Amino acid sequence: MSGNGDSTITSPSEGSMPTVEVLPEQPNYVCTLSTELIAKAREELQEKPEWRLRDVQALRDMVCKDYPNLGTRLDDAFLLRFLRARKFDYDRALQLLVNYHCCRRSWPEVFTNLRPSAIKPVLESGFVTVLPHLDSEGRHVVCIRPDRWTPSNYPITENIRAIYLTLEKLIQSEETQVNGIVILADYKGVSLSKASHFGPFIAKKVIGILQDGFPIRIKAVNIINEPRIFKGIFAIIKPFLKEKIANRFFLHGSDMSSLHQNLPPGILPEEYGGTAGSLDVSTWNDLLLASEGDFLYDVSQLAPSSDPSPDAPLMSAEVDEKPCDDSLRSLKTQLYYCY
Repeated sequence: MSGNGDSTITSPSEGSMPTVEVLPEQPNYVCTLSTELIAKAREELQEKPEWRLRDVQALRDMVCKDYPNLGTRLDDAFLLRFLRARKFDYDRALQLLVNYHCCRRSWPEVFTNLRPSAIKPVLESGFVTVLPHLDSEGRHVVCIRPDRWTPSNYPITENIRAIYLTLEKLIQSEETQVNGIVILADYKGVSLSKASHFGPFIAKKVIGILQDGFPIRIKAVNIINEPRIFKGIFAIIKPFLKEKIANRFFLHGSDMSSLHQNLPPGILPEEYGGTAGSLDVSTWNDLLLASEGDFLYDVSQLAPSSDPSPDAPLMSAEVDEKPCDDSLRSLKTQLYYCY
C-alpha cells in the first residue's frame, strides 16, 4: 500500500471475491501548518513531524489488516485527521475511523446523497453558518440558530446533514485539525413543539457522531438565549455526553457580557453584541456550495455490509426504537413541565 497519494478502497460483492476500486488520485501530502502550529501539534497532539508519515503508514497498515472491507480513503491527509483527533494513539485513531464509517452507514436518512446542493434550503435559512473571523485560539466558530428552522418545510435530519457537511468542510483544514472548533448555539425563539423534534433517538445519534464518530475537536459549546425548556433539552443530552465534553458547555442566557468572556466582541456579529457587522450567512453558503466536488465521491456508500470486519463494530450508533418511543413520551412531559 502506497504511503503517498494512492488511495484504495475494497468493496465486497455478493458471491464473489472483493473488488478493489481506486479513488480519484489524491496529491502527495505536504504539511501546511505554520511553525507555531507545528509546535502546538507536537505539544498538544503528540505529533512529531519527523514521524508523521511513519504514523500514517502504521494506521494504514492496521486498516488493511483488520478492516480490509471498510471502504475508506487511505491517503495521508485523510488518515492524519483521525490521528490528530486521537493524539496519535493508533488504536484510538483506528476506532474513530471505523466509527466514522459505521455512523454514516447506519443512518441513511442523513448520509445518503450528502452534498451541499442537497441541503441548500437549510443553508439559505441561516440555520447553520461559520463566522468569518477566528477566535483568539485560531478556531472557527460554528453558529447554529434553531429558530431559523420551520419543521413543516423539511425534517430535522436536514439540519443535521447541514451541520455535518459544515464540519466536513472545516476539517479539511489542517489548522482546524490542530486548533479545533467552537460552537455558538442561539436558542432564541425555540418553542416547545420545535424542541420536541429533538428526542433521545436523534440526540444519541448526533452526540455519538460528534464524540466518537468524527475527527474534530470541539473545544467549547456556547449556548445563548436558551429558554426555560432548554433544561429539558439538556437533560436529554447530558447522559450521552462524556464528562470532558459536558464541562465545555457554557450557558449564557441573554447575558452577552458572559458570552464575551469566551468569544471576544471583535469576532462576533452585532446580533450578539459584537463589532464585526451584521451576521452574514451568504459567504459561508457560497464557499460550501462551491465545494460540491469535494463530496461527490462518497466512500461511505461503497461497502454495503453494516459490519466492516468479522468483528463487531467498535461503536454502534444504533439505539432500540421502542425504548426511544417511551423516552420521547417522557421527554414531552418533561418539556411541558420546563415550559
